[in-house]
Amino acid sequence: MTQQGVRWTADQVLALAPDAASREAAGRLATAGPWSEVGSTDGGTVWGVCRGGGGGPYRTVVDVADASGPTCTCGCPSLRYPCKHALGLLLLWTGGDGAVPEGEPPAWAERWLTGRREDAEAAAGAETAETGAAETGAAGAEAAAGAAGDPSGSVSRARDPVAARRRAERRAERITAGATELEQRLADLLRGGLAEAEQTGYAWWEETAARMVDAQAPGLASRVRELGSTASSGPDWPVRLLEECALLHLLDQGWLRRDRLPQDLAATVRTRVGLPATADGPAVRDQWLILAQYDSVDARLTTRRVWLYGTETGRTALLLSYGAAGRAPELTLPVGLSLDAELSTYPGGGRRRAALGKRFAPPAPVEIRPKGVTPSQALARYGRALRDDPWLESVPVTLEQVVPVPDGDSWQLADASGETALPLTPAFGNRAGLWRLVALSGGVPVQVFGECGHRGFTPLTAWPAGPGQAVSLN
Repeated sequence: MTQQGVRWTADQVLALAPDAASREAAGRLATAGPWSEVGSTDGGTVWGVCRGGGGGPYRTVVDVADASGPTCTCGCPSLRYPCKHALGLLLLWTGGDGAVPEGEPPAWAERWLTGRREDAEAAAGAETAETGAAETGAAGAEAAAGAAGDPSGSVSRARDPVAARRRAERRAERITAGATELEQRLADLLRGGLAEAEQTGYAWWEETAARMVDAQAPGLASRVRELGSTASSGPDWPVRLLEECALLHLLDQGWLRRDRLPQDLAATVRTRVGLPATADGPAVRDQWLILAQYDSVDARLTTRRVWLYGTETGRTALLLSYGAAGRAPELTLPVGLSLDAELSTYPGGGRRRAALGKRFAPPAPVEIRPKGVTPSQALARYGRALRDDPWLESVPVTLEQVVPVPDGDSWQLADASGETALPLTPAFGNRAGLWRLVALSGGVPVQVFGECGHRGFTPLTAWPAGPGQAVSLN
């Protein structure tokens, strides 16, 4: 879920879909064309009227501000919850491109919101009265509020943090139940043998992922879907499936034993499971060198990753931006320039992901380059990072004085001495960026920034041996 005033990501929205058909249908509705009278509030309420093919138009309202889970209403006859119209409206809202302006809800949306608030207040009042009676022996809700430290005796002010805590506890209980069920399903899968995974097909994985969505654990649901795409996906798929099952088992156990983990690792587990996080780190102002920017596209969303390097602090930070249904993400920063801005980090091991805060000047050219390491030091850095986040695919690394050289049917980056080298990831070997890198080097050592992980090294940006601008390899 999201805190009040924080816009969701497309991935979070799609994790709510009850099935694959709903996700696909929602993607088609994530454009402004079918919608009218759209709007939103800073508190997390979105509304709009969708042009329907049957008995439409359909009035749709979604409230995502409640920490216990989103609620919605729609005039369509669909039995799925949330329906494709609610999901499509949320995807349109996540774009952040002005398609869903902020404003006051219309009367028809306000009526539903008012009725829902009254129901919630009645339920919370009954819960508070019951708790107060248990603690004080027959004290009313106001007495319970006063005992809680509210000198004015105001029930509502005393109740809000208590209710929020209870909602968070209920969600944690749902996730725990989901993680326990997932452990049993993984055990049954391994007990029957991985060959059975090939025979069951994708439907079993999709049904398991839906169970994780019901448990309000979108991170687990996403990993289960990835497992479904791994089965029968090419040579050595049983090995890769077993590895991914082991990592998923480790994440399950991390959640079930999160109280015993170090604080940063526990925060990483919460994020990996799918709980929301806010950039709570202190704002750090620096001249941030824009190292790389690239998009990852799938059928559900476009994810844009922007790597930054603090020229004064020496820190490397990651900005994430999302676009739904093939729409380009909003954030765009030119590679090779420097940005005078503030960043705040998210919790978790390594604290690399950050939120972009106040910008003090537009991007400008800079002569500074990031500090580099050797291939062996890059591997050691990845190994250390896995202690903080065992599910980490790669770490950002700048290699100093390396030369691209062929290695049979693949390529690698060797240091100037030729003693150590890093293999390039197979996917990068099929890109045009490889030949740009080879041409830039011409057999001379260059500086290369990229991501180093268990599959190898993926170059993203390179600098020539002498003076010159950064060259994007995407």
